Amino acid sequence: MKSATVVKIGNLLAENEADRGVIEICDIPEPILGDEHVKIKVAYCSICGSDPHCIRENPFGWDVPFGLGHEASGVITEVGRKAVKKGLKPGDRVAGNFLHFCGTCYYCRNGQEQFCEHAGESNQPCMSEYIVWHESQVFKIPDEVSLKTGCLLEPVSVAVRVMDKLGPRIGHRVAVCGGGPIGLLVLQCIKMMGAVKLTLIEPIADRRDLAIKYGADYTIDPKTQDVVSAAMEITDGLGYDVVIDCSGAVSAVGALPAITVKGGTLMYVAMYPVEYDMPLNLYKYCYAAELTITGINISPYAFPRAAQIMPRMKLEDFTNTVFDLDDITQAFAAQMSGKHPKILIRCNHFDGE
Repeated sequence: MKSATVVKIGNLLAENEADRGVIEICDIPEPILGDEHVKIKVAYCSICGSDPHCIRENPFGWDVPFGLGHEASGVITEVGRKAVKKGLKPGDRVAGNFLHFCGTCYYCRNGQEQFCEHAGESNQPCMSEYIVWHESQVFKIPDEVSLKTGCLLEPVSVAVRVMDKLGPRIGHRVAVCGGGPIGLLVLQCIKMMGAVKLTLIEPIADRRDLAIKYGADYTIDPKTQDVVSAAMEITDGLGYDVVIDCSGAVSAVGALPAITVKGGTLMYVAMYPVEYDMPLNLYKYCYAAELTITGINISPYAFPRAAQIMPRMKLEDFTNTVFDLDDITQAFAAQMSGKHPKILIRCNHFDGE
């Protein structure tokens, strides 16, 4: 079975080719169907912004080579004999959560599946021809959502989880930093929640244009504008009630406490370089301003609701750039160019898609 695999860890942008991470298509054993599992013929797997981090830094300490991809859609081909609780059957169009939570560790029993001590044991490379997931990980795609769009269920679930943790209120002034897929999906979701003065901070003009299309009231270009001054002008000198960083850029994150209103919430959503420590004036922002500073990791409990809102979201701009699995090297080169809102890998061809 074919799968996209990192053969060597390195910097994708290194000038010396010998120092770059190597991405190849490799043959791996086809996954074995368990009693409570379903086998899925993968249609599409999109590239996540965390994938280049995995290649450059290997933050999870995986043995090399390792497989890539976790944002997948496909069609069920087989169902285990005990995988009957959700009514799944061969032919169902599905997407889902790439992690299976054990349900038995302290964190699962404490309502904190994002910290499940055994979730990583279930992670399979989704840039593959087939995957096998526990039935609890699998969700049917709404009829009006295509397989191509369906692979966005996982990133949409991240946006839903952000809403869950923020609990935004109607009339909150909101800024989103970073116009990648997660930032633009978060922007759409928080617009639904009644955000005002909704602002995207993003250096790429095309992504600022998408933000306006998706409902942003303002955009800030950090290359040509002073972020703090522009934010204060937009918010009448107060700052934003909610600031959400989806950029993962160390050059961007340090200014965000300064644009958060006293008593406001600052959430860091993206994956950041493992060794990066951000300076933070605790007196100014935690004592005097009483900011709530938090983040998220993964998206437990969010997938069913993410599937329900997908038909209401504008997702077509994220599905325009598609590479076949055999062209994985070119796909990651395109990803690193920053020219595309999202890149999809076609792992198998289906009639009508």
